[in-house]
Amino acid sequence: MVHAIQGQQHQLKSRELQRKLYRAAKQNRERRFHALYDRICRSDILRRAWVEVRANGGEGGIDGLTIQNIEENGVASFLEGIGEELRMGNYHPQPVRRVYIPKPDGRKRPLGIPTVRDRVIQQACRIVIEPVFEASFEESSYGFRPRRSAQQAVTEVKKNLMCNWFVLDADIEGFFDNINHATLMGLVARRICDRRVLKLIRKWLTAGVVDEGRYSKTGKGTPQGGVISPLLANIYLHTLDRYWTLECAHLGKLYRYADDFVIVCRSRDQADEARRRITVILEKLKLTLHPEKTRIVDTRDEGFNFLGFYYRKCHSKKNGKLYPYMWPNTKAMKTVRQGIKAWTESRIQQLSLLEVVDRLNEVIRGWRNYFVTGNCFRQFKLLDRYVWWRIRKFFLRKLGGRSRRAGIRFNGWYRQCRITRFLAPHYIIKIGESCR
Repeated sequence: MVHAIQGQQHQLKSRELQRKLYRAAKQNRERRFHALYDRICRSDILRRAWVEVRANGGEGGIDGLTIQNIEENGVASFLEGIGEELRMGNYHPQPVRRVYIPKPDGRKRPLGIPTVRDRVIQQACRIVIEPVFEASFEESSYGFRPRRSAQQAVTEVKKNLMCNWFVLDADIEGFFDNINHATLMGLVARRICDRRVLKLIRKWLTAGVVDEGRYSKTGKGTPQGGVISPLLANIYLHTLDRYWTLECAHLGKLYRYADDFVIVCRSRDQADEARRRITVILEKLKLTLHPEKTRIVDTRDEGFNFLGFYYRKCHSKKNGKLYPYMWPNTKAMKTVRQGIKAWTESRIQQLSLLEVVDRLNEVIRGWRNYFVTGNCFRQFKLLDRYVWWRIRKFFLRKLGGRSRRAGIRFNGWYRQCRITRFLAPHYIIKIGESCR
C-alpha cells in the first residue's frame, strides 16, 4: 500500500514537470532549455521510467539481465545505482543486441535491443525532453506521440479523400538506418542547450551493435527497438512537417506516422509537384525516397496502403457516387492469420480447447479493435470463417478422428463456446454486420 501511494506521488510530480516544460516551450518556440540533466536523475523520473519500461516488457540486452532478474535483486537498489551513475557522470551505454524479426513478405527486419538499464535511462530522458519538442510538432505528425494514434491518422486520410483524388504514397528508403547523426544533434540542439543531455543522446547513437557476437560501430542511424528512437525520428522529420506546413500546404495534406507518410492532393499536377518538393526536403536531411515503393495514385483507378489499411474510391451501391473506402490490406490479413494458426497447430495439443479460445481472443481482439473503423465487413467474415476452420481442425485432431459424430460434437461445442466464452469471432461477426 505504501509503495502504491509513493508510486502515485512520483507519477504526479513527473507529470507536473512535463506540464511546466510544455507550457514554457509552447509560449516561446525559440527558447532553448538548459539544466534538464538534473531532472533526468530525479528519483521520481527514474521510478516512472522503470514502471513504463516494465509495462512494455521485452527481452534483455547483451548483458543478459532481464526485468525479472532486476525485480529479484531489488528495484530500489537498481534505480539508486542508475541515479548515482548519472550524477557522477560515470554512465556509459552498452552496445545494442541485434535481432531479426520476420516480415510478412518473408524478409527480416533488424531490431536493436538495448539493455534494461539503458532502456530505463532512455525512458527517463524521453519523459523530460519530450514535452519540449511536443510543443513544436505539427498536426500532420501522428506517430508515437501523446494522445495521438494511427487510428486518428487513417480516419483523417479517409475524410480528406472525400474531395480529393490523387495521393503521393511515399516511402523513405532505410530511414532508421540512414539518419545522419550530425544533422539530428543539430536539430536537438535547437531546443536543448544542456551539454550533458546532448552528450547522453550522442552516446546512445554511437554505442554500436553486437550481431551474433561481433561488434560493429554505428556511424549513422538509430536502432529500431530503442526507447528514445521514436522521439528522435519525430525530431528529425519535424523539419519535413514544418517545411510542408509553411511552404507546400497548398499542394495537399500531409499525414505522417513515423517514417510512413502520404500526401492527399486534388490534382495530378499537385501530386507531381509534391513529389518534387518532398525529394528536395529529404535531400537536405540526407535521405531519399524509395524509387520503387514511392508512387502517385489515382484513387479512382487503383488503391494504396497506409498503416495497415487499403484505400480506394469505389461506387456506392446506394447512389452510384464515388466514395473513399478502406479495409485491412493483404499484409494485415496475412499477419492475423499467422497469429491464429500459431495457436491452433499440432505442437500445442497440450492446451485445452478453452485455453486455445482465450489465446485466440487475445490475438483477434487487438486486430479487430484497430480495423473496426474501416469498411471491414467482408474481411471480418473471412476471418471468422478461417477461425472456425482452424479451431475445427484443432478439435478433430485432439479427438483423434474426423467422423461425422466428431463433427456434430464440434458444432455443438463451438455454438456453446460462443455463448459461454464470448468467442472473439462471434463478436467480429456482430461488428461486421454493423459495418454493412
